[in-house]
Amino acid sequence: MLMDIEGIRLFVKAADLLNISAAGRSLGLAPAVASSRLSKLEKQLGADLLHRSTRKISISQVGEEFLPYAREILAQENAAMAALGHTSAEVSGTLRFAASSTFSQLYIAPILPEFLERYPHINIQLNLTDTQMNLIEGGFDLALRNYAVEDSSLMGRKIANDKRILCASPKYLKRHGMPVEPDDLAEHHLLVFMDGAQKELVSNQGGRPCKFPHPDARQRVSCDDGTTMRLATEAGVGISMNSLWSVYQELKSGSLTHVLPDYEVEDNSAIWLVYPKSNALTAKVRVFIDFVIEKIGQPAIWNAK
Repeated sequence: MLMDIEGIRLFVKAADLLNISAAGRSLGLAPAVASSRLSKLEKQLGADLLHRSTRKISISQVGEEFLPYAREILAQENAAMAALGHTSAEVSGTLRFAASSTFSQLYIAPILPEFLERYPHINIQLNLTDTQMNLIEGGFDLALRNYAVEDSSLMGRKIANDKRILCASPKYLKRHGMPVEPDDLAEHHLLVFMDGAQKELVSNQGGRPCKFPHPDARQRVSCDDGTTMRLATEAGVGISMNSLWSVYQELKSGSLTHVLPDYEVEDNSAIWLVYPKSNALTAKVRVFIDFVIEKIGQPAIWNAK
C-alpha cells in the first residue's frame, strides 16, 4: 500500500495542534481540503486517527499508536531527500526534544533565544524530566541521555563525560564533620536519587573501593529531580552525589564542598544526544546538535580550567 505522504504530514501537524483547520493552514491548505485529505488517509488505513466533534478534536487510540510511525515516515523522507542533495535552504519544522530538566535549566534554556533567532522556521517542543523516556514510542526527534547508547534503534553523539562527585554544604560539614574515608559516611545524612543504583567509588590514591550510598548511612531524602538534589544539599540536608556539570558553579563559589575528593565514581557515564536512526540526516536534528555542542564546547564548559 502506497501511503499519502502529504496526508501523513497533515495528520502529524493536526495531532500536534489538535486543530485540523490550523494544521491545514500551516501547510497551505483550506480547511475543507485539509479535512478531506485526512478522511482519505483514514479510509486508506481503515481506521479513524482523530476523533472529531463540533468543539474539538482528539487523537484516537489507533492514532496514538500510529503517530510515532508517522513521524518516522516523515523523518525517513527528509533523510532520503537530504541524501539526494534536495535540502531546503531554510531548515524548518518542530523539533521534539526530551531531556533532563536539570540539564535543560542550566544549559538548554539559556541558549534557546540565539538558536531560535538563527533558525526562525524551527519550533521546539521540550519534554523535560529526569526520568528517561522511550524516543521512538514517544515520537521524539532527539533526547539527551547520560549513558552509552546501547539501543540498536538509536544513534548518538557524545557531548562530554559525566563525572559524578560527592558534595555537601560548608554549614553541614561544620555541624557533622568532613568524612576522611568512605566508612565515615556511615555517620552522615545522605541525599540520594530515587530508585538510583548503588555506585562504585574508586580511590585514585590506592584506597579500597566502596559503595555509595553507604549501606549504614541514614538516607534522609530521596528525590527524582537533580535541581532539587543540588538545592537541598546547598541548604545543608546532607551529602549527595551530583554530576559535575550540575554543581561546578557552586564548587567555584564555595556554596558546596567536594567530599572525598580522592574518590571517583567508576561507571563510565557520558552525556549523549541520541536520536532514532531514521532521523540521522534530518536537518532540524543536525543543526540543533551542532548548536548545542558549539555552545557547550569541546571540552565542555564545566571541565574548562
